[in-house]
Amino acid sequence: MTNRETAAVELHAVTRRYGSGESGVTALDRVDARFGRGTFTAVMGPSGSGKSTLLHCAAGLDRATSGRVLIDGVPVEGLSERNLTKLRRARVGFVFQSFNLVPALTAAQNVALPLRLAGRRPAAGEVDAVLGEVGLAGRAGHRPSELSGGQQQRVAIARALVTRPAVLFADEPTGALDAASGAEVLRLLRASVDQHGQTIVMVTHDPLAAAHADRVLFLADGRVVDELHGPADAELVAVHTARLETARTVVA
Repeated sequence: MTNRETAAVELHAVTRRYGSGESGVTALDRVDARFGRGTFTAVMGPSGSGKSTLLHCAAGLDRATSGRVLIDGVPVEGLSERNLTKLRRARVGFVFQSFNLVPALTAAQNVALPLRLAGRRPAAGEVDAVLGEVGLAGRAGHRPSELSGGQQQRVAIARALVTRPAVLFADEPTGALDAASGAEVLRLLRASVDQHGQTIVMVTHDPLAAAHADRVLFLADGRVVDELHGPADAELVAVHTARLETARTVVA
């Protein structure tokens, strides 16, 4: 049973190592992080800093080598693959840079897909309501090829939100979009937090995108090395990112 005091996602001393011996790589190194309900967190850092690995472990897409991950209060490490899949379907939403829509399905059918995979028929008006939230009420019958990139990403957001997940993970959600479409996607993500209490964890390299978050976590070499709290302007985020890049270059 969960409550408002339980974080949407918690990581306790999470390490993820790939390979073994001298050739092994530690992608995450004893990371502690807590993502409270109704918050928007951006995760930034240089290439290879562990951003995507953090997202994958936090979302239950990859299992930590050691440490604990809790999604909506449920420990991930003890779950079978079947139960972990059920947990992800019920409590986790995903938005990726590549929209990952099914080309043969309409926007409405794509949005309904997570519900049907979970064995549930959408309630009357449920899919239309979520499409309305992302500004696509009139596009329910359109297939992805009939939609712009920005519209396709909004369908992907609606698909992620339709199950009303405990947390939505977004991996570079504006990376394939032009500036105007990207800004609209970020506005929708921000609105889902402010108006519906959605929890969002977003990996991004873009300071403009990160500036929409309540908090920015900075990773380097698999560790959380810095963070900004409260709404931060893009210039401040860029300064922190540049410091990490410079420090990494000096060390290398």
